[in-house]
Order: sequence, then structure tokens, then C-alpha cells
Amino acid sequence: MEKDSYPKMYLYKRIVQAKMFIDEHFAEAIDVNDIADEAYFSKFHFIRLFKKTYGKTPHQYLTSVRIEEAKQLLKNEMTVTEVCYAVGFDSVSSFTGLFKREAGNTPSEYKSQQIALKMQIKKKPLNFIPGCFAGKFVEHKKSNFQEARS
Repeated sequence: MEKDSYPKMYLYKRIVQAKMFIDEHFAEAIDVNDIADEAYFSKFHFIRLFKKTYGKTPHQYLTSVRIEEAKQLLKNEMTVTEVCYAVGFDSVSSFTGLFKREAGNTPSEYKSQQIALKMQIKKKPLNFIPGCFAGKFVEHKKSNFQEARS
């Protein structure tokens, strides 16, 4: 192992530890100071290293984790307000704005789309089976091309 690689590996492990902290505590009232403390870095040094490693600031990453979890929760019977607080946002209006920016539509619109999709799946479930999967279980008839070659 090279002499310089150990410190880099140690720094990387601390950044990964901070990311895992975000993944586990996203629904809590955490901020960049809490996350930087978890990794034992100063706030600004931590932000620089995290962005260099993951391509997003810790705050941007926290927001994206919360939005992805919100998408999952909106597929269930939870209201937009319940989802907002369940994923760690303090304000429904800020949640709605961030959700729309990240997902392309409001939480209510997303929820409606998911409900409509569930209804379509219930009505015609075979339309939602991937062709590559269905092809394994359906006996194929010879096409005209195959019959001509035989």
C-alpha cells in the first residue's frame, strides 16, 4: 500500500460514514453540522469532500433521499402532509416545491398518477409484464419466415 493512500482511504471512509448517517437519519431534523460532526470534519471541509465524492452537497443529497422516500410513501395511503413530516420536512409548502423540482410534478399529482397506475395494473395486469419475461413462458408459433426455411 502506498504511503499516501492510507490517509485518502481514511478520509473516504469518513465521507461514506457520513452518507450512511444521512441514509439512516434522513427523517430526523439533521443539518450539515450534524452530518459533518458524524464524519469528524469541519463543516466547509466536509461539504467540499462530500461534493467531490458524490457530486452533490450533503444538503442536496439529504433532499434527494427524502424525496425518493416520499415517492415510496405516496404510493401508499398516506396523505401528502403525513408524507411531508414522515420524511423530515418541516413545511408542506417547501416539501411541495422541492418535490416538484426533483420529480417534475407536485406530490398530489404524483400520488394521483400512482393511484391511476395501480388501477390500470388491476384492470389489465398482463399489459405490465415485460415482454422479455412473458416470452419465456409463452409457446411461440413458427413465423412465416421460419416455416419457409424448414
